[in-house]
Amino acid sequence: MMCGIISGLTPGIHANMIAALLLGFSPTLLPLLGPEGMAAILIATLITHSFLEIIPATFLGVPDDGTSLSVLPAHSLTLNGKGEEAVRISALGSLWGVIFAIPLAFAALWFIPLLQSSVDILTGSLLVLIMGMVIVRSEAAGWLCAICLVSGILGLFAFRFEYLSWNTLGAGSILMPLLTGLFGLPFLLTASEGNIPRQRFSGLSMQTRSVARAALPGTIAGLVVGWLPGLSTASANTVISGWIPYDQERLHYLAAIGASTLANSIIGIAVFVAIGRMRNGVMAAFAGFETPPVLFLLTIACLAALGAYVITICLAGTASALSGLNSSYLNTGVAIALVLVCGILTGPFGLIILMLATAIGMIPEMITVSRVPCMGVVTIPVILYSFGVW
Repeated sequence: MMCGIISGLTPGIHANMIAALLLGFSPTLLPLLGPEGMAAILIATLITHSFLEIIPATFLGVPDDGTSLSVLPAHSLTLNGKGEEAVRISALGSLWGVIFAIPLAFAALWFIPLLQSSVDILTGSLLVLIMGMVIVRSEAAGWLCAICLVSGILGLFAFRFEYLSWNTLGAGSILMPLLTGLFGLPFLLTASEGNIPRQRFSGLSMQTRSVARAALPGTIAGLVVGWLPGLSTASANTVISGWIPYDQERLHYLAAIGASTLANSIIGIAVFVAIGRMRNGVMAAFAGFETPPVLFLLTIACLAALGAYVITICLAGTASALSGLNSSYLNTGVAIALVLVCGILTGPFGLIILMLATAIGMIPEMITVSRVPCMGVVTIPVILYSFGVW
C-alpha cells in the first residue's frame, strides 16, 4: 500500500512502474516473501494506486490513464471550494466498484473462457457506437468529429513510433504526454487566476444510494474494458461519458469513474487467472512466478481497498491547506513540473507528442465544446486494431 500511495500521489508514476521495479528485485524478494507475498505487494499497489490517483487529478489538475476526463469536473469542484467532497465521492464510488466487481469477478472465471472468442470481434464496434453516440448528441457534431479524428491520428502516430521515446525506469509510456497534453496542460493554461477558494466540507451532497447507483454503470464500464482486448481505463472514461455527462452531473460522473477504475483492476485479476491475458503491467509481473489462488488474490484486493479508502478520505481532509493559495502560481508550477516529468520519462519524442497533444487539447477550450472526443487518441487506434486495419 505504501508503494501505491507513492505512485498514486506522484504525477507520472504509475503502478506499472512499481511492478517493473519489484520484478527487477524479484530474485531477492521472491525467496523471502514467496509467491503469496509478491502477489500481495503487487495487488495492494494496484488497488491503492487506483484509489489515490484522484487526489492529484482533483487538487492539481494532473491527468492519469484512469483520471483523464475526471480532471475536468474534479478540479473545477476544487475551484468551487468542494475539492474534499470530490475526492470523497470518488473514493466512495471506488469502494462500491469493489463491492460490485468482486462477485462478478468470480462469475467471470466461468463465463470468460466460454465467450472470449466471440467477444474479441466486438471491441471496435462497441467503441464506434459509444463515440458516435457522444458526437451525434452534441450541438457541434462537426467540430467533435474533427477533434476525434485529429486526436486519433496523433494517437496512431505516437503509438507507431513509441520506440523513439525514452523508457526511464520502465515508466516511459507514451500515454503520459498524450493525456497530459490533451487533458492536463490546456486546463492548467486556461484556468482562472486568483486564489484557490476556501475548501469547505459540510457533508456529502449525494446520498449513499445515489453514489451506489452512479457506481453501477461505472462498474459495468470497467468490467467491459477490463475484459475486451485492447481497451484501457481511458476507454472506460469514454464509455461512461456516454451515460453520465461529465460537465453536467459532476459528482455522479466522479463516482462512476472511481467505480470503473477499481472494477477494471479487479476484472483484470479474473481475466489473468481465467485465460492468462495480462491487462496491465501488474498482471504482467505475475508471469515471473507461480500465481496464487484467485480467492487469495481477491481477498488481498478487498483488504487493500478498505485500507486505501481510509487513506484517501484522510488525505482529502487536508484540502483546507490549499485555501488561499495563488492558483495562477500553482497551475504554472504544476504545468512546468508536468513538462519536466514528461521530458525525463519519455525524452525528446515525448515532448514533441506533448506539444502536439496540447495544441489539439486547446481546441475544445477555444470553441467551448466537449473534450470527450479527445479520447479518440486511444479509441481510434483500438478500433482500427480490432478490425485488423492497423
